[in-house]
Amino acid sequence: MDPAATREVGRTGLPVTLLGMGSAPIGDLWERLPERQVEATFAKAYEGGVRYFDTAPWYGNTLAEHRLGHFLRQRPRSNFAVSTKVGRVYSRPSDADNVPPGIWAGGLPFVLRFDYSYEGIMRSYEDSLQRLGLARVDLLVIHDIDFGYQGEDTGIERCFKQLEGGGMRALEQLKGAGEIKGFGAGINEQAMIGRYLDRFDLDFFLVAMPYTLADQAPLDDALPRCQERGVGIIIGSPYASGILATGPIDGARYAYEPADEDMCTKIGKIQAVCDRHGVPLPAVALQFPLGHPSVAAIIPGAVSPAEAEQNLGYFRTQIPAELWAELKAENLLRTDAPVPS
Repeated sequence: MDPAATREVGRTGLPVTLLGMGSAPIGDLWERLPERQVEATFAKAYEGGVRYFDTAPWYGNTLAEHRLGHFLRQRPRSNFAVSTKVGRVYSRPSDADNVPPGIWAGGLPFVLRFDYSYEGIMRSYEDSLQRLGLARVDLLVIHDIDFGYQGEDTGIERCFKQLEGGGMRALEQLKGAGEIKGFGAGINEQAMIGRYLDRFDLDFFLVAMPYTLADQAPLDDALPRCQERGVGIIIGSPYASGILATGPIDGARYAYEPADEDMCTKIGKIQAVCDRHGVPLPAVALQFPLGHPSVAAIIPGAVSPAEAEQNLGYFRTQIPAELWAELKAENLLRTDAPVPS
């Protein structure tokens, strides 16, 4: 596949490169990264044809937006597309010397609050523009209304009512004024796709886990509903948070947790098929989601120029039709899963 080839995101009319780049790792997710390394990583992806970049205030407690903006604002604005997220508003802490980093290995010493109201969405949007140093972004993503961050149904409902009470009006206003091309929602849990579709008119979903080479459950309901309504899909974790890049090694991660024995066994079998065809497992994982017509882009992360170069190489790898057929024959891939031609 050509990393620089483009597809439109849902009904937005916005073309993005099939291969994009996510920036959660750039927020010091696993380790503190030197600034020069970050700059070189973005540059390697850009040189290889990547022109779509995704970020969020959450990544590194605003660090990733600063870093991505530093890189992008040195390039012609017409040459790239960028998305960021809304729903978390950051402010200075009362004690700047004692701010817990949370899940981040580094990041910046700012504290968040969730806010999906009209004022919260607008504040998040304006703050992101200033951190990025850009006068506009192309797409906005409602971030992390899910059970992992909001608790049980009462937390989800509280956030949805904020959206219905003004947050959606803010997003529609920004789109109507031409400030953004479209808006969607970030998804960690498959069930949330249906819940959004029942209540809101979105342009796309940014799906962090549910649809990968390891799991195609959304083919039962969520993806058909999206396709019927013209809702686009961006795949945010094509490596399933690790195991589809590393294989089932000791310490392999799936869904941001240590992979269990069943998952390791399944991925080991998929890897064996890939090996028989002489194709790296990560190449198959990276390209698989783009077989679905609703999927506009995949956005793997990278923390070094070497990782960015690897992603580009995997994306360009030729995958024989016989490999996909064998995965389906071995019940390692759903028979109804569309695959790249």
